[in-house]
Amino acid sequence: MTTPWSRRGFLAVCSGTAATLGLGPRAFAASDEFATLRARWRTLILGEGFDPTAEPFKSRLADLGTTAGQYRATMAPTAGSLWPDLVYADPDPDTDQESYGYSGNMNTSYTRLSTLAQAYCQPGTGLTGDADLRDAVITGLDHLHDDVYNANQTRYGNWYSWQIGAPQALLDVCVLMYGALSADQLSGYLAAVDHFVPDSAVATYSGTSTGANRVDLCRVLALRGIAGASAAKVALARDALSPVFPYVTSGDGLYADGSFVQHTTVPYTGSYGSVLLGGLGLLFALLAGSSWEVTDPNRQIVFDAVEHAWAPFLHNGLVMDGVAGRAISRGLSAADPKRIQQDDHLRGHPVLASIVLLGQGASAAENARWRALVKGWMQRDYYSPPLADPVLSLPHLARLKGVQDDGSVTAAAEPAGHRLFPSMARATHRSAGWTASLSMANKRITYYETGNGENLRGWHTGSGMLYWWGDTFAGGQYSDAFWPTVDPYRLPGTTVSRKALADGAGGDWGASMPDVNWVGGATDGRRAAVGQYLKGLQSTLVAKKSWFFLDDTVVCLGAGITCTDGTAVETTVENRNLGPTGGAPLTVDGTVRPASYPWSATLTGAKWAHIGGHGGYVFPAGATVRALRDARDGSWSAINKGGSTTVLNRKYLTMYVDHGTDPANAQYAYLLLPGATAARTQARAADAGWLTVLANTDSRQGVSVRSLGFTGVNFWFGGTVGRLTASDPCSVMISENDDGTAVIAVSDPMLVRTSLTLTWRRAVAAVTSAPGTLASAATGSALTLTFGDLTGTAGASQRVTVRLG
Repeated sequence: MTTPWSRRGFLAVCSGTAATLGLGPRAFAASDEFATLRARWRTLILGEGFDPTAEPFKSRLADLGTTAGQYRATMAPTAGSLWPDLVYADPDPDTDQESYGYSGNMNTSYTRLSTLAQAYCQPGTGLTGDADLRDAVITGLDHLHDDVYNANQTRYGNWYSWQIGAPQALLDVCVLMYGALSADQLSGYLAAVDHFVPDSAVATYSGTSTGANRVDLCRVLALRGIAGASAAKVALARDALSPVFPYVTSGDGLYADGSFVQHTTVPYTGSYGSVLLGGLGLLFALLAGSSWEVTDPNRQIVFDAVEHAWAPFLHNGLVMDGVAGRAISRGLSAADPKRIQQDDHLRGHPVLASIVLLGQGASAAENARWRALVKGWMQRDYYSPPLADPVLSLPHLARLKGVQDDGSVTAAAEPAGHRLFPSMARATHRSAGWTASLSMANKRITYYETGNGENLRGWHTGSGMLYWWGDTFAGGQYSDAFWPTVDPYRLPGTTVSRKALADGAGGDWGASMPDVNWVGGATDGRRAAVGQYLKGLQSTLVAKKSWFFLDDTVVCLGAGITCTDGTAVETTVENRNLGPTGGAPLTVDGTVRPASYPWSATLTGAKWAHIGGHGGYVFPAGATVRALRDARDGSWSAINKGGSTTVLNRKYLTMYVDHGTDPANAQYAYLLLPGATAARTQARAADAGWLTVLANTDSRQGVSVRSLGFTGVNFWFGGTVGRLTASDPCSVMISENDDGTAVIAVSDPMLVRTSLTLTWRRAVAAVTSAPGTLASAATGSALTLTFGDLTGTAGASQRVTVRLG
């Protein structure tokens, strides 16, 4: 259905021009190239191909008009502010937290003007083409320019507000209102941008000019060039993107193993990575076919990263919290009048839409695969359907609606498999009916990130936190006010000291990292052995933790758990968020436990437990487990200084192993069976031969599952476990297949091995494929493999395929 007022008409309202928007090579005549690029940017930020009279667009456009009307009504230009609730005049300008707030108010003032401009240009807002609204936007631009954002102003507070946030919003408004601005007005605004974002901002790839921040700076430079008809600025923006593309081996950027790091030490695929992906998609589309098209062949690395780096961390529309840094604490903002709670789903939806946009510049095959993936994620996001996302932009909504309505696209299922990301100490695992993610820390990757008063209690998120979701259940496990209400000392999978930590302990911006090397694992792409040498944050705690990811189970081992903090040490088997009602039943060894709150019990000699609607837990040798039902209060403001003070309550079912105060060489062993029924959990517990724990000590941890042909061992030191002997520390997993072959995966998580010898006492007829690091192999009644220098493999698994004897 077409709107009575065409898109061309709306472009005319905003700029007095209606240029061709084709994306073909050299689509522009030189004389109108900047006008065409302005028109294209308007399309990119306003959206296209949607019916403004149909949902979800009709309601969203009406809401945009309502919000813009409220902003216009409350605008009150005066010295130090444009809106009374956004005072930006800083009485003591510096870079402390208070100044961050003032600079943020300046940034938000420009964002509100962008909202007004969008309401003026979009159809169906009730303010489309409204002359008074146009005049209000221009009044606001002039006021902010004269009062704060100009070429004579010295910046204060957060650099981001001056170099990225405010200029991006300002330049968007300049493009949208281009035909209504005088040459002098535009010149003044652009001079301010030049002052705060000079060419030197991208002169070196360092500091705050890397990764996603670099892409944002290039967006500013490109739009400044397009608005001011400066070919040199646009060329600079294009060329300054090139350092973003190549793989890095340290610091910020994309790694060959699919990791994405920002702020030097923080896994950030789901937050800064989302910004990078979205920003590159916009710039690729903006400049396509122009004199400044991005043709650097390394941009293929970004295309490859869609499936290699982003897809592994997307599950049913959400992006996993383990790669979202301090964004996990941005739930309900005190400043949001609509009181919309941000969560992993609302962070994931823009990633889906950005993948669709990026696909327009990729190959036909890539674009088809990505659209199929996006359609699958959308269809499976029952918890938070993307097209009902209250904060997703109109262009993103239009992109996702286009995929949903495209009958030629068949939704892709989630592929089963395991992915290790040694460069950022993360792992993901997909199997039939469930997905898991593991977060660790080492000397290169921080325990957690705090900063700007955000994520104040994320201390233990890198201490082996094991997230998991079902395909058709528990989609809101970490979305439903989990972070403000969960006990931050009892995150699932972690081993921690109960030593009290101060908010923001360890320092801002990922400053604190454990002095450990051995963090990583080995995988054949389906199953995995993963380990973490754990040292506690501001604690004497040390432990060796291992996870063996199998088809329907995660086997979890801990050993060498030692601490002298004078406090209790706990391993949290599970801490399930059961929402406001918390009715899921708990069954232990066949007995249903009380469902009342609060409730607690010590489960002595427990063999298995089951949480109805979630999954099962098996304790192979029996265990003493503490269990409790807890109704916990919390507020977003407690973990984020900008958060709402509203007190929330969620009910939790927690199981943990209490290692006691100041334990020495304590250990644990349990199995997690996501989605298992009580009957299947009980049957696994009764099958004493299913799992053999080969070792669980401070030196070595390993398991064998004969029915799967699986052996996994983490050698913290060289030695012998079962039929495997390693000369040095390493991670090993073996999968014996029904066709008489086996895959042996080996890695050196410490990244120091110049030589490693592994012996498997098993008859092997021949080695059929091997990595370049394999220096020699001897077969027969035992297989001996000698690897050369593994330091250059960045902790990646080296896979050897053999034919069994």
